[in-house]
Amino acid sequence: MEELDDGYSVNSPRRVLSFSKTKKNQKRTTTSTSSCRHPSSVSGPKPSEVYGFVGSITTIVATVIFLAWAYVPEPWLHSIGISYYPNRYWALALPTYGMVAIVLALAFYIGLNFISTPSTTSMSMVFDEVTREATDDVKLPPGDQQQQEAIKPISDIPVYKVNHLMFGGDSKE
Repeated sequence: MEELDDGYSVNSPRRVLSFSKTKKNQKRTTTSTSSCRHPSSVSGPKPSEVYGFVGSITTIVATVIFLAWAYVPEPWLHSIGISYYPNRYWALALPTYGMVAIVLALAFYIGLNFISTPSTTSMSMVFDEVTREATDDVKLPPGDQQQQEAIKPISDIPVYKVNHLMFGGDSKE
C-alpha cells in the first residue's frame, strides 16, 4: 500500500505502475485485502482473446452449416429432421453477390480517389498553403563552430531541382 501513497505511482485497474526508481529493488508483498482491490492479480484470458476464440469457433460452425446446406442432398437433410431451409439457389447467389459487391466497392473507391485528386497541371500540385521555401540562413551565434555543421530547416524541394535530379538538363542555379 506504500506504493500508492507516493506521488510517483499510477493506480490502474490492471496493475500498479511505479515511476520511482528507488523502490525498484524492494519486494512487493500482497495481502488478502490488496488482492481484492486489484483484480488483475488474478490471471485470466484477456477479453480480446475470448472474443477472438468465440469469433473463430462461430466462423467455423457457420462455414460447416453453409457447406452442409449447399452440398448435402435433400433426402439426407430430411432424414435427420431438417426440413426448413432456404432454396439452393442462394448457396451460389449469396457468395456471388458478395464478391461482386466487393469488386464494385473497390472500383468505387479507386474512382473516388481519381475524382478527388487534382489534375497534374493544377498549381495545387506544386504549391499549397503549407509550402515552405528553402532558406540558406541558419540563425546561430556568429563565430560558432557548429555553423558549418548546422542542419538546415525543413523545406520543400523546388520543382526545378527535382526535375534536374530526375531528368538532368539545365537548372536555375
